[in-house]
Amino acid sequence: MRSRLLAAAIAVALTAPAMAADSVRGVTDNEIVIGTYTDLSGVTAMWGVNNSNAWRMVFDETNAAGGINGRKIKYIVEDNQYQVPRSVQAANKLINRDGVFVMVANGGTPMNNATMPEQLAKGVPNVFPLTSARSMYEPLHHLKFGLASSYYDQMRAGVKLFVEQRGKKTICAMSEDTDFGRDVMAGAKDQLAAMNLKLAAETLHKPTDTDFSASVARLRDANCDLILVGGIVRDSVQIISAVRKTGWTVDMLGQAASYDEAVAEVPGGITEGFYSMTPVLYVAASSESPEVAKFAEKYKKDFGKEPNFAAQIGYTGAQLVVQALKNSGKDLTTDSFVAGLESIKDWHDIFGSPPMTFSATKHQGSNQSFLCVVKGGHWIPVSTTPVGY
Repeated sequence: MRSRLLAAAIAVALTAPAMAADSVRGVTDNEIVIGTYTDLSGVTAMWGVNNSNAWRMVFDETNAAGGINGRKIKYIVEDNQYQVPRSVQAANKLINRDGVFVMVANGGTPMNNATMPEQLAKGVPNVFPLTSARSMYEPLHHLKFGLASSYYDQMRAGVKLFVEQRGKKTICAMSEDTDFGRDVMAGAKDQLAAMNLKLAAETLHKPTDTDFSASVARLRDANCDLILVGGIVRDSVQIISAVRKTGWTVDMLGQAASYDEAVAEVPGGITEGFYSMTPVLYVAASSESPEVAKFAEKYKKDFGKEPNFAAQIGYTGAQLVVQALKNSGKDLTTDSFVAGLESIKDWHDIFGSPPMTFSATKHQGSNQSFLCVVKGGHWIPVSTTPVGY
């Protein structure tokens, strides 16, 4: 009896390593585990909740249609409250306890930057995070993918457009003194340098600053004809308000972080005429497309509210991930998933976004963006043709 037990134990010991080597984290014969940490209850919850809802909607629809190559998607979302420590905690849970195959739509630039080193070391891809920072896809890494144009791309395209097509010559800037603000300003400065220009004046502020009167006075003294705004929602509104209070009608240009309904809907029309570059147009509320109308109706039915811009981004990102999983075939591994993403060429979403293309040397779907302006309390596209630099 002891001999038979010993033989069985040896057999298990010899076969266990082979079984572990053959297994794929987060993948079984009938399931794929996908995880997200994002803001569900903090200062950016309007983005995180709507974005993750749209990812869940696509995954639920995929599962209802039979899944992918016989597997259903299990989607786990953790609340990071837009805080780095909570993001680290959530990432550890998703990777080490839940054993996710891939992480998608992780919310926040500093949060992703803090968690990616360990995540990538564990072989877990970071796909289409909810931020437009360049660090999401640069430097090129086998497991890092960005969805659309970065803050850097948006500002380069915007500066090029305003200088070449609108004759702006004296460019100034007001931006956050943060990683986010520096990424925005890097795009502006690089594009100006490419056109043999430079900023006429620049001011920096903390995200918590509320008084911009001195900064506005400095830029007005420089006779700026365009102000580049490296702000998000609250500080962008305060900057615009400070400029308008002086009676100055100078043009101002922001980027995706300020392309928010809260900026357009400020009472009293304070933000009227403010411009922003955006990687994707918000069209769900006004589109005549049957596909978009179906998306908006289904979203409202599932979640009890209208989809916002972040929901659109989530819907597009989720569809691309589903396509990549289909491209991976039955033998799903991290490498086959990455190859599945890299094989997507000239992909068009239902919202009229720039076509998305990936390759082994290009892990950013698009670097083009749209120019929009606030009119009547809403964001209106100046053109539905995306521009680059």
